[in-house]
Amino acid sequence: MVKIPYGKGDFKRLRTDGQLYFDRTELLHELEAVGEQILFLRPRRFGKTLWLTLLESYYDIGAADQFETLFGDLAIGQNSTPNRNRYFMLKWNFSVIDPHGSHNDIAQRVHDHINDSINDFTIRYQKLLTLPIAIQSGNALSSLSRLLAAIRPLNTPLYLLIDEYDNFANEVLTRRDKGRESYHELVESEGVIKTVFKAVKAATDGLGLERVFITGVSPVVMSDITSGYNVAKNISQRPRFARLCGFTGEEVMQLNQQIALECELPEGAAEEAMSLMQNFYNGYRFSGADTTRLYNPTLCLYFWDEWQQLCRYPNELLDDNLAMDKNRLRYIASLPHGAEVIEAALNPQQPLQVEKLVQDFGVAAMLKDPSDASFIISLLVYFGVLTIDSVTLLGS
Repeated sequence: MVKIPYGKGDFKRLRTDGQLYFDRTELLHELEAVGEQILFLRPRRFGKTLWLTLLESYYDIGAADQFETLFGDLAIGQNSTPNRNRYFMLKWNFSVIDPHGSHNDIAQRVHDHINDSINDFTIRYQKLLTLPIAIQSGNALSSLSRLLAAIRPLNTPLYLLIDEYDNFANEVLTRRDKGRESYHELVESEGVIKTVFKAVKAATDGLGLERVFITGVSPVVMSDITSGYNVAKNISQRPRFARLCGFTGEEVMQLNQQIALECELPEGAAEEAMSLMQNFYNGYRFSGADTTRLYNPTLCLYFWDEWQQLCRYPNELLDDNLAMDKNRLRYIASLPHGAEVIEAALNPQQPLQVEKLVQDFGVAAMLKDPSDASFIISLLVYFGVLTIDSVTLLGS
């Protein structure tokens, strides 16, 4: 029986427990070459956290003795990069930040989260550190500076992973009560998000932070902090990295065949399941230059978990955990062109068309130009509500 990792996003656990994993490690070579500070955007529950835990396991200087167990039979295990197990790893997960309350309340939670991660860092690397790291309560950026000062003499650089960078900011923006006002407090000059990313940017200037990998859903927050962090390369629409997260049709068929065999289902059962999954789950396309259509991994794992256990399809084919946040839809509908774009998207006879997906736009851009619907359409693509269907001869 295949061990289906539904609801699990820990690479180390998947590998040590023999759970299902489709190899993407061959992309590590190209990721290292493309840049040291990377932004990667995908809809909710698309496997981003799993990818970050893979990076954590691969680059962690403290996990060198686990390399063969975790990566030995994968592509990167046969041809590793020079940076393998070379870094101290620090990870922030902004999806755990409670978005309720005042700006000061949220800012304190951000500082607490960063301080907690630095405290975990000191415990994790206590055998390698030679200097203490004093945690500064209420000022996590000072704690970060002290961490960098402690590791600089060791000549081992820091790799920072930031998961769901825009999660709590999006929650604030789309809430009904003073959402836009509260959001702008977060991203403007003294706002906590802009302040944190300015500190990250400064730390990469010879202070010991060498690499940063950021995941999120949309580019809106990154655009709104403007010069706070304008150094990341957005690889989200690059064809080579289109399948970094998500399952291909070949991979889905492979699992369907295996489960059909285990359940002793009649001939054609795998193909029947494939047809069903194509209708309900297939269609994500993240680059106009790449025609590969990807399956949402959370939906596939949900389907396989139920099908394998019961040898019949789930009663509900759509996972409630992936339901679109009503506040976000309500917010989009309130924007210029928002309601009409959502209504038009429901007409399969006349697909929406834009010259290109916008990669860099903030809230002001969506509000400023009422004649341009491309921002709204692009936002719906980032949220996973829409996807690229085709590209015209003129490039639209």
